[in-house]
Amino acid sequence: MAPGGKRGGPLPVTVIGGYLGAGKTTLVNAMLRQAGGRRLAIMVNEFGALPIDSSLVEAADDRIVSLTGGCVCCSYGEDMVSSLAMLAALEPRPDHVLLEASGVAFPGAIAGTVGLLADFALDGTVVLADAETVRRRTADRYVGSTIRQQLAQADLILLNKCDLAADPDAVEAWLGEAAPTARIVRAERADVPIDVVLGTRSGNAAIRADGRFRDHTAGYVAAELDPPAGADPEALARLLADPGHRLLRAKGFVRRADGAMAAIQVVGNRWTVSEAPPEAPVGLVCIGMKEQADPAAIRRAIREAEAGTPAFG
Repeated sequence: MAPGGKRGGPLPVTVIGGYLGAGKTTLVNAMLRQAGGRRLAIMVNEFGALPIDSSLVEAADDRIVSLTGGCVCCSYGEDMVSSLAMLAALEPRPDHVLLEASGVAFPGAIAGTVGLLADFALDGTVVLADAETVRRRTADRYVGSTIRQQLAQADLILLNKCDLAADPDAVEAWLGEAAPTARIVRAERADVPIDVVLGTRSGNAAIRADGRFRDHTAGYVAAELDPPAGADPEALARLLADPGHRLLRAKGFVRRADGAMAAIQVVGNRWTVSEAPPEAPVGLVCIGMKEQADPAAIRRAIREAEAGTPAFG
């Protein structure tokens, strides 16, 4: 639908999925920066209880809806539908909705729900894949099945972080076999033209949210941590990225000793720290497998590090 389209016509929805740390929020922000005359509305589903990703989205607050504390594909169907209706009722009406799924969600189940709604039109399902880790993680006995299903449900696979992969050609060839019905586009930092993402036109059979995915997040744990005041975010990020903690993902906001806010992003043993808005909520979310990650041990490590040096450095 063109910008300014008639109210009452189906509102296009693009579902954005992909495993933890693949770059979904980065892609959403890239789309917002390229929106031009398009009015984009954003829905963000976060597995943890803190609205970390929605705080990183570069859009007006009234154009963002955050669903936290679970997986929208299996437990928040009614909340998702009512939130979509709320976005559709905005004045001026959005031209397009970007629905960012949690990193453990099945985007096909979400797309199936959207496809059943008369007031919305499924525009496509975009799944991001981390070029550096996707092959290794699909072979993992804990998380591999989730990632393989995410890829299989994509209309478009955005092969992201190609600059970090040793052989992106090999990864792309492997993806072509793993998800033969999906189009594959390479990217670094999720930087692709907006028209690659919008207007994907769903061709895969979207998987209806019929309950068979209801327990697929049972093996994961999401723990909320309160970072110590005045913590060194770089030192904290290094601690969370320690392979001994077995975290899949950690993210959040820390207030530095000088009062400035910093955003921490940890994916496996890689981490980054960047500036964050002053109004960002202080807190961290750590996600791992219940059989591997130990939130209590991480909290102890943070306390011990804090006791060792006032600057937590």
